[in-house]
Amino acid sequence: MADRFAVVWQRLTAPPAVAVDVGIALVCYLATVALPVKAAPMAGSSLFVLAALASVPLVWRRRYPVAVAAAVGAGTVGLAATGAQNFIPLPYGQLVATYTVAALAPPLWRLVTMLCTGAGVVVAVTVLLGQGPSTLGTAVLPFVVAYAMGTGVRARRDRIAMLEERAGRLVEEREAAAVRERERMAREIHDIVAHSVSLMVVQAESGAVLAADQDKAQAAFDTISATGREAVTHLDRALGVLRGDGPPRHPLPGLADLPGLVEQARPAGLDADLVVRGEPRPVPPDLAVAAYRVAQEALTNTIKHAGARRVTISLDWQETRLRIDIVDDGRGPSPDAAVAGRGLVGMQERVRAFGGTLDIAAGEGGVGFRVTATLPLDGPGNDAGVSRG
Repeated sequence: MADRFAVVWQRLTAPPAVAVDVGIALVCYLATVALPVKAAPMAGSSLFVLAALASVPLVWRRRYPVAVAAAVGAGTVGLAATGAQNFIPLPYGQLVATYTVAALAPPLWRLVTMLCTGAGVVVAVTVLLGQGPSTLGTAVLPFVVAYAMGTGVRARRDRIAMLEERAGRLVEEREAAAVRERERMAREIHDIVAHSVSLMVVQAESGAVLAADQDKAQAAFDTISATGREAVTHLDRALGVLRGDGPPRHPLPGLADLPGLVEQARPAGLDADLVVRGEPRPVPPDLAVAAYRVAQEALTNTIKHAGARRVTISLDWQETRLRIDIVDDGRGPSPDAAVAGRGLVGMQERVRAFGGTLDIAAGEGGVGFRVTATLPLDGPGNDAGVSRG
């Protein structure tokens, strides 16, 4: 019962547009034919015809505002010609048509319609009704008010449309930002897990082989433990950002952490070195993280896939760019290495975000694997928030 009452109430308070327009046309018609009763003898049946012309077209005012204004205007001028307009306080239908044109018609048609309406008012008042300038001013005022009301409605509708469009763009931008952040965090977690787990697997395998040598086996398992704890710490920080727990409790890795990364690779049986050329200088934190992750992912691939005995990470500080080379003496890249694997794709995305380049190829003489990342030091986003990497 309550639901039915709510539906009825909604229909009463927000009736269909067609019903509203029919009601407006009916009211305008009745007001036109009921008031000028004294004019009926002189106007005859034409009063009812002209009154219908000045009001019934309002039923279609939303769909054809200009045509309706023209038809209603013709009926209003016809009423003035018969003398019936002398007994009508206001041209109701023409005022509604003027309001509708101001609210719905395009700019050019608004101008044309208002010029024609003004000319019709002047002809009706001064020529057909024989009134003076003072009466003309009084007759024009209701049309000015009706046009201003329609203009206000149109401005409000345009503003609402603009706000809805802006809200839609903001939603799209937030969704795109969320997607980018998820992708960034996915790369971050992939780098952490892939690198740490690879080291742990290598150490576990070597620990089993070296079971007879308790000291070496203990060192291998100590490395596994330390690597696992570090991975948990990094994952806790990354997942804390996703959960919204606040700022990271530990600083993000950067260029200053590369020596530690190299040290982690040595227990895995790699002869790992870090070579720095040129004069290091401050870089933005996000660029330092990207450089670290590129080196980390390349080192992880060396441990997991290359079967290498030696790997070298080189930092070449040039005037406008930082070049990072990771070279090993392993099996070398497969033909589709540039596009295969999430790790390589993640490296490409990190480097491209700074306007840099990533090259993946075989080492010198076709031996080994070489990853070269070039990061512009004056590229996009590298002019603010500079700190030592």
